[in-house]
Order: sequence, then C-alpha cells, then structure tokens
Amino acid sequence: MNSRKIKTWAWVHKWSSLVCTVFMLLLCLTGLPLIFHHEIGHLLGTEVEAPKMPAGTPRISLDRVLDIAKAQHPERVVQFVSQPEDDDGLWFVTLTPTPAPTDDFKSIAVDARTGTILAQPKFDEGFMYVMFKLHVDLFAGLPGKLFLGFMGLLLLVAIVSGVVLYSPFMRKLDFGTVRREKRPRLKWLDLHNLLGVVTLVWLFVVGSTGMINTWADLLIKYWQYDQLSALLTPYKNEPVVAVNERASVQRSMDAALQHAPGMKLSFIAFPGTSFSSPHHTTFFVRGSEPFTSKLFQPVLVDAKTAQVSASPKLPWYLTALLVSQPLHFGDYGGMPMQIIWALLDVATIIVLGSGLYLWLKRGNTVPVASKAKPAAHEAPQLPGASQPEPAPAMKVQA
Repeated sequence: MNSRKIKTWAWVHKWSSLVCTVFMLLLCLTGLPLIFHHEIGHLLGTEVEAPKMPAGTPRISLDRVLDIAKAQHPERVVQFVSQPEDDDGLWFVTLTPTPAPTDDFKSIAVDARTGTILAQPKFDEGFMYVMFKLHVDLFAGLPGKLFLGFMGLLLLVAIVSGVVLYSPFMRKLDFGTVRREKRPRLKWLDLHNLLGVVTLVWLFVVGSTGMINTWADLLIKYWQYDQLSALLTPYKNEPVVAVNERASVQRSMDAALQHAPGMKLSFIAFPGTSFSSPHHTTFFVRGSEPFTSKLFQPVLVDAKTAQVSASPKLPWYLTALLVSQPLHFGDYGGMPMQIIWALLDVATIIVLGSGLYLWLKRGNTVPVASKAKPAAHEAPQLPGASQPEPAPAMKVQA
C-alpha cells in the first residue's frame, strides 16, 4: 500500500480502537468470571443443586410443584418455569406481580422428586450479578445493550484495520519478534502486535457473537411480530386465560414432549408472558447433543385444552443468536474450552492495555520524515501518528 492508504487505515484503526478500548477492557474484566460462573457459584455456595437420589426416583406432578411454589407467594402469578440443562431433578419457578415483563420477580427452587423447597435464590444481588449486569447492559437496560453492541462494531472495525496494517508495519521483522533490547515503547508495540495477530480469530468470533447478543431483545420482539402474530391471529382479541380455566400443566407438558420426541424441556412460558400468547402455554424444548442443546424449539399448547396448537421453526436470525450465546462464553467444550477462553481473554486485556500505553506514549514516536532513516530491523512509523493497535475483545451475554 502507498503511504496515503496506510495513513487512512491507521486513522481508522486508531480511533475505532480508542473509542471502544475502555469499554472493551470493562467487558473483558467482567467477562472473565462469567466464563466460570457455575464453578464460582459452587465456591460461593450460591449454586442450587438437587440432592442425589437413585436413578428412576419418581417425580411429582408439575402442577404440584407450581402449587408448592405459589404457596410461598400467593399474591403473585407464575411467569416462567425452567430446568437447569444438566439437572432435571430441579425446577426453578419464577413468580411476578403480573405476567408482564418486570424486574420484580421471586424465584423458588423446588426438588422435582420430593417437592421440597431447596432455596429461594436471589439473582439480582451479589458479585456475579454485578459482573453480569455490567457485562450485558451497564445497568442501563436496552439502551445499554445497544451501546455495547455499537462498541462491538467498533471492535470489529479495529480488528479488520489492524489486520490490514499488520503486514506493512511488520514487513521488516520476523513473525513473533519482540525487540526486548529496544526502548519500552518498541517492546510493547511488538508484544501488542504479536498478541493481536495470535488472538485474531478468537477476537473476531467473540466480538461478533457479543454484538449479536446485544440484539437479543430486538430479535425476539421481531420474531413475535413477524411470525408468532400470524399464528396467534385467531386469539388476537381474547383475554389472558384465567388460572382457574387452564388445563393441567403436567398434561400440557406431556403433550408438548410427545409432539417433539427425543427433545428435552428447557423452560415454560405461561399465558400472557413475553414468550407466549394470552391463550397458550409455550414449552421451549431443546436437543440432547452438545450443539442442538443450545437450540430451542417452541411448542405452543392451548392453555384450556392442553392440545398442541403449533410448533414453528425458529428463523435463521434466532438460530444465530442461540448459537452465538454459548460460543461467546466458551460453553460448548466444557472446562478445557473455558480455560482456553480465559487465557485468550487475559491476552486480550494485555492487547488493550498495551494499545492504551502506546497511544499515551505517542509523543515519543519518531516520524518517517526525520533525517535519520529507520534501521532495517525496526518497523517504520507514520508521520505524526502512533503505531496502530490490532484491537481488543468483547465479552457479552444474553
């Protein structure tokens, strides 16, 4: 490339990196404990687990589970019921003042075999909650998510521009060279470039999946408007089915699982809630393989008759969202993948920190137009500009 193109790409890289770097540092630091959220929960004693029982221990009816949970908060309604992916001996029942979306919720953990209340966990407090909220939306709701999504877009721009600039700036150095004998800024420049190019693919994957995750609320609302609304047209003007008019939830669940053989239940959305309709109980089921276990299939069951009404396939954009969420945190490969993700996260923090250091020390840059030409073993620098940084990483959930 000629010097004009290099200067243009350097400007794009510098400012896209600088604008998003502080937020990327925050996301990397908060994302690190979130990679091990289950393990940290075990250490802190906040992870709820069903006690061990012999295989084949009979389970009580889901209707009985709901009665036990509602007895704790009779003034509330059941909004969602879910099961952990790796523990079918446990039900989490979420109760709210109304079926509408709200942050005012109570969660009851009930043993699926005995009906014993194991805990009433509070998911809106503690260290992991603060890390999660900072990582997902900066405690700002949807505007915070969209803002972080824009920072993720700047990250991708910084990565692409860093790749474009890597070759011309490193053409006189062997790959992996770190000039330890030179002044500190050159050593950090070489380390910054090396870690940036080594973590390149991971940075792009985590950055892009993080950006997709910030669109989750909008994608779900669009799906409801675009596809579910057509299916629910016959029930459009009907009120939410009253609790005393609803069929057995256990019978409804059996019908949903029979309609989707070989799949497991993930969570249930009750009539009138954000993931269902006023007339249906919606069962979200998933596959049993590592990949398909992250993909949901909704089964809409008539709340009055317990008959399956529809089971629409998820559109491609929701499939992309569901795949990106576990990939973002390295949830596909167990502990080995989590450790790899953590190491790459730490490397990214170094890339970010070194990028800030290089910018702050930019006054020490030697211009190309100076009288002394750069030695053959030193990477040239642009007039009046600092060396470009190959960019940070982003860690975001939904």
